[in-house]
Amino acid sequence: MTLEAFLALPETEPASDFINGQIIQKPMPQGKHSCLRGNFVNVINNIVESNKTACAFPELQCICGTNAIVPDISVFTWEHLPIDDDEEIANVFETAPDWMIEILSPGQRYAKVIRKIQCCLQHGTDMGWLIDPNDRAVLIHRPQKAVQVILIDEPDIVLPMPDFMGGLSYTIKDLFNLLKA
Repeated sequence: MTLEAFLALPETEPASDFINGQIIQKPMPQGKHSCLRGNFVNVINNIVESNKTACAFPELQCICGTNAIVPDISVFTWEHLPIDDDEEIANVFETAPDWMIEILSPGQRYAKVIRKIQCCLQHGTDMGWLIDPNDRAVLIHRPQKAVQVILIDEPDIVLPMPDFMGGLSYTIKDLFNLLKA
């Protein structure tokens, strides 16, 4: 199947990724996943959106070469935001996000999510996070660098952020505190 044929298909719920000619339907988000995604999008946008540095989007389809990826959170710097003829945010994002964040769902396999992150890194993404709510871990992926694993047993370790986040000092404990009611 080609990217064009995939894009012509009806949308699925939950969304599907198209990687290396294969359709991979994402699992239905559950409570912790949805809570982390929604709250962390707000954390990011509260820092970068008002000064037009970047913008975070939940579940946004991004075209990465011949692949269509739907990260849990896609963050685009302001200069990379696609703008339409009406000077509004475009509907189609034909580029990889600057920062992509995946949140592992119960039963989801690491290998498939890591392949998705690697696909984005190969197409210009500067940083990818894989958050595992079950193990309370964050795996930081960057081009040409070893994966950095940060675990909750060191709660005060500051999570690496892209430069455009303005030096935000956010720990793994801060991240998982977003799950508290």
